[in-house]
Amino acid sequence: MTRIALDPFVRDLDGESAALRAAGPLAEVELPGGVHVYAVTRYAAARALLTDSRVVKDINVWNAWRRGEIPMDWPLIGLANPGRSMLTVDGADHRRLRTLVAQALTVRRVERLREGIEALTNASLEKLASHPAGEPVDLKAEFAYPLPMNVISELMGVDAADHPRLKELFEKFFSTQTPPEEVPQMMADLGTLFTKIVNDKRANPGDDLTSALIAASENGDHLTDEEIVNTLQLIIAAGHETTISLIVNVVEALQTHPEQREKVLNGEIGWDGVIEETLRWNTPTSHVLIRFATEDIEVGEKILPKGEGLIISFGALGRDEEQYGPTAGEFDATRTPNRHIAFGHGPHVCPGAALSRLEAGIALPALYEKFPELELAVPASELRNKPIVTQNDLYELPVKLGCPFGHEG
Repeated sequence: MTRIALDPFVRDLDGESAALRAAGPLAEVELPGGVHVYAVTRYAAARALLTDSRVVKDINVWNAWRRGEIPMDWPLIGLANPGRSMLTVDGADHRRLRTLVAQALTVRRVERLREGIEALTNASLEKLASHPAGEPVDLKAEFAYPLPMNVISELMGVDAADHPRLKELFEKFFSTQTPPEEVPQMMADLGTLFTKIVNDKRANPGDDLTSALIAASENGDHLTDEEIVNTLQLIIAAGHETTISLIVNVVEALQTHPEQREKVLNGEIGWDGVIEETLRWNTPTSHVLIRFATEDIEVGEKILPKGEGLIISFGALGRDEEQYGPTAGEFDATRTPNRHIAFGHGPHVCPGAALSRLEAGIALPALYEKFPELELAVPASELRNKPIVTQNDLYELPVKLGCPFGHEG
């Protein structure tokens, strides 16, 4: 089996995803740093593996880990071994850790956040409206980033004063370009910051999920301090990164497909369709690390060997022609049915999917209602991905907003 090296600079994600699909449902890949794993690249195979009890999250199953081949300064160590949380355990322990989070993020409870999300969105749009109409503005930094970070921080009870430090540390956490000598300190600093947040909440509890996790621990649900800290870090990281990329990717998709953009703005195509198609076609998460096989598993005509690592290549399987037909590589906001699994599948499906959809479903229509003349400030071919093999994340999204609706130009 030919091994495909994932580009740490993510210079051609579409081409890389096509190469992974061409290798079949199971591809042998090399992660940055020379770490060898397997990738599932087809929709049907991914659904099967994500519900297969022989595929687990326990890193101690990984042959390379047990042999001491994975260094603690590996840039992706924080994703492969993030500490004990609902992300890294299975079975009863997973259900115990996930229950409180899932209860806080049900569709009904998430809907209660709508008013606050609308207020945050409107405040961001008013700030954008103060920019000169013809002057480029980075829509990612000025709009796509603040909204999900503020929403997830409010949900978890994180002070806005901590946002700059969180942004700095998460930049290093996700990047494959973080110098190895900085990785251990970065991981320690993240642990210190989230421990401080938990300790502050223990001293001054509020109406937030972190306080609820602490209270559950004290009421006999047996969450350790490590589990609370790691759960907080997991939710903050996943709860803003995915939504940032979703918002950015929707704007890029609409601006590069003007005929569909026009139909969306005219009401001929619904925003739900745009969001779901973007999740499939230009998914926010390109690869998810990492699961491990407890025994040999057949995947098509290939074998995922016992003790080997498996990543889920959402960027590849989102354009699987076996699932989506010959137009799988095309952006089509009218596509139906659109049964993608961009938020995962099975026991570890993302508990924040409803929140991400709600934020995007509020922010994007409001953005285009406020700035119907919005256009890219550079050709789409000049947009560049950040060096993050797990996230489909642009450095920036320069746009020209045009005159706000209701203002004379």
